[in-house]
Amino acid sequence: MSLLGSLLGRSKGQTQTEPKAPATLPAPDQPVFAIGDVHGRLDLLEQILELIDHEIGSKTLKNPKLVFVGNLLDHGPDSARVLTRMRELTREFPHNVLCLMGNHEQMCLDFIDAPAARHARWFKDGAGATFASFGVAVPDEGLDGDAAPQMAAALGQAMGEDMVTWLRDRPLMTSSGTLHVVHAAADPRRAMDDQAARVLTWGHPEFLSVTRGDGQWVAHGHTVFERPVLKDSRISVDTGAWQSGILSAAMILPNGQVEFVQATA
Repeated sequence: MSLLGSLLGRSKGQTQTEPKAPATLPAPDQPVFAIGDVHGRLDLLEQILELIDHEIGSKTLKNPKLVFVGNLLDHGPDSARVLTRMRELTREFPHNVLCLMGNHEQMCLDFIDAPAARHARWFKDGAGATFASFGVAVPDEGLDGDAAPQMAAALGQAMGEDMVTWLRDRPLMTSSGTLHVVHAAADPRRAMDDQAARVLTWGHPEFLSVTRGDGQWVAHGHTVFERPVLKDSRISVDTGAWQSGILSAAMILPNGQVEFVQATA
């Protein structure tokens, strides 16, 4: 049985009654693991799955949900294998494993859809590693607007229609109780059901400086911190895995308990 199979398989259909968290703490309806930006680090991905599996088993958590905040690809060496692994997990455990849309997934799709117009931004931010992982060579002289359509076609073919469709289907947010998991940010002055797609994917200038006043909590990646942060209605889990060798996840329980789990190279 694949990793997580024995524990997640037994958790389906079961419920868990726990005391609710105080209003000052996040209160999801089920145990939630929010996992930070993987960025092509398959080694850390496999390790964090093992650590989460241990937490689920040792704490006998029922119906846990694993939410990857996006940015599975780029920078690190194994984007293709990370994407394949996560596509398999989300299909094997559709109620327990979810991957959100990150800005790097969006840049990849934008490039495939409009390569001449959208190549420059992505190639300044780690795209070369994704091309290499799919076995698509980038011209020695770099990528310009004239070569971009051919490169987009080659990447799309290497990824396959099924993978591209899976990427397009990634949601921008998932919510459980007073906890909301997004890729980048949320506008702290707007309700969580009134957030702009660009804010959720790319960020908001007030997100890290203004505390929400509605009792809702936001777990997110995108912005790199030296260590995970639990502060002012935010749970930050991006610790720069592709450079730091540290992939972080937050375990958030219905009683308000928050613990951090880290895979290290």
